[in-house]
Amino acid sequence: MTDDTMDAITRAVTLGREGQPDTAREALRTLWDSFGPQGDPLHRCTLAHYLADLYDDAAEALTWDIRALDAADSLTNARAQEYHSSLDVQGFYPSLHLNLADNYRRLSSFAAAQRELAAARATLHTLPETPYGTMIRTAVDEIEAAIQVEDTSPRPSAPTGRG
Repeated sequence: MTDDTMDAITRAVTLGREGQPDTAREALRTLWDSFGPQGDPLHRCTLAHYLADLYDDAAEALTWDIRALDAADSLTNARAQEYHSSLDVQGFYPSLHLNLADNYRRLSSFAAAQRELAAARATLHTLPETPYGTMIRTAVDEIEAAIQVEDTSPRPSAPTGRG
């Protein structure tokens, strides 16, 4: 199935990864404005998840990561699989909770970070043993270690589209 909005999100994410974060943020925010918080949950979840990565400021990223989690909570497998048959919404949660944990940690909200990290750990079983699953599991361990020493610095391995 062709999904013009998902195609536009993909194009914007690519711009961010190619070193054009301002252009990517603008494109994604324009798309968000076109459908907003009541739009298709797949579009909202995907856009917010990737837009969060384009912000150095943890509070800005947190806003978008919360929106991504909220959208995932209303996303069904049927809708996700209309876009791609391999998608399983439960597999979104480890990364979504991981990102929230990392943002809270960067904001020195260590108790909230620990709660989100526990939520991420509780959902890791949904990830297959793939390079992506390994990356998420490694990031969970990195964030946990950072929480333990109350380190608020950005993780070197965090995804970035900031350029």
